[in-house]
Amino acid sequence: MHQVYIETTIPSFYFNTRTSPEAVARCNWTKEWWDNCRRLYENVTSLAVIAELERGDHPNKQKKLDLMADLPLLSITDEIRQIVRIYTQRKIMPQDPVGDALHLAIASFHKCDILLSWNCRNLVNFKKFDQIRRTNTEVGLHVPSLLTPLQLLGED
Repeated sequence: MHQVYIETTIPSFYFNTRTSPEAVARCNWTKEWWDNCRRLYENVTSLAVIAELERGDHPNKQKKLDLMADLPLLSITDEIRQIVRIYTQRKIMPQDPVGDALHLAIASFHKCDILLSWNCRNLVNFKKFDQIRRTNTEVGLHVPSLLTPLQLLGED
């Protein structure tokens, strides 16, 4: 069974309140995958996701946290913090040490098969994938597939 790291944008789009056609479509695809297909995978997350969801005031905050409540949490180690530094020093990911670089480092370090996200700027971005693959290979890390729920729906 493939292990899927669930990143913060997944619960955010599951409970999306925006009305743009793109946001509504992402919400629908997320719900379809979560409600009908996620049981085909071993789904995990991390305290980094929980912390992001807990920050600030946003619609459906508690529902988002509840959605993630039963998922196993992957640890965040000193090795992962070092990987984050590598990603940010090489400008693969933005400088935020608790953002996208951390999610990628967690999924890579724990050998997740898939990092599931709607973050198409920094994570699910084919233009960055070669650099991510090269860096992970160079430092001896697993290279997860970086996918959206829509892409996984096509696999199910």
